[in-house]
Amino acid sequence: MRLRVVAFSDFICPFCYIGLTTTRKLARELDLELECIGYEIHPDWPAAGISAKDFYASQGLNEGQWRSAWERIARLAGDAGLAIKPRERMSSSRLALQAAELARERGVEQPFEKRVFSAYFEQGADIGDVGVLAALGEEVGVETGELRSALSAEKYRDKLMSNADLAHQYGVTGVPTFFVRGFPIVGAQSEQTMREILKRVQDRVASA
Repeated sequence: MRLRVVAFSDFICPFCYIGLTTTRKLARELDLELECIGYEIHPDWPAAGISAKDFYASQGLNEGQWRSAWERIARLAGDAGLAIKPRERMSSSRLALQAAELARERGVEQPFEKRVFSAYFEQGADIGDVGVLAALGEEVGVETGELRSALSAEKYRDKLMSNADLAHQYGVTGVPTFFVRGFPIVGAQSEQTMREILKRVQDRVASA
């Protein structure tokens, strides 16, 4: 029986990149249907983004602490086959999440998602910039003019607000959060841990 997994995620979250990559690797093996819901975790950030130094300071972390945290993140990412780097400046994800909704409508959600994560965490791109998003969208088949027009008109603003309401209904407090048959899995897990969790759920469903 196919197992539906609902994932709340944001493009500026490294654990989302890791967690979604790991889950997609397991999708064929475990017959999973993965639905991603874009959830803007920092709607208060300005369109131009925020410096990493200022953000971590607001979280009570000094430079040594956040660089140490990033070393752990990089190791977890490496285990998932990703080579991500810490950001000096963090982008607002609002436009990228809206662009992802257009990519979903055009049937290229997954390649667009992968390309945006890669551009942000591996290439240092500013995914809060319309031109950057238009170029990334064009790479995977989203027409540049259509994407620019949709973002200019904030065509998917209400969709993001609806996603946020849904996240609150689910009780989401951070990303990534995966829901499998109502059971939440919070954060990025190792491939083996995620496999074991999902298999346990499948076994319960099969024996019910």
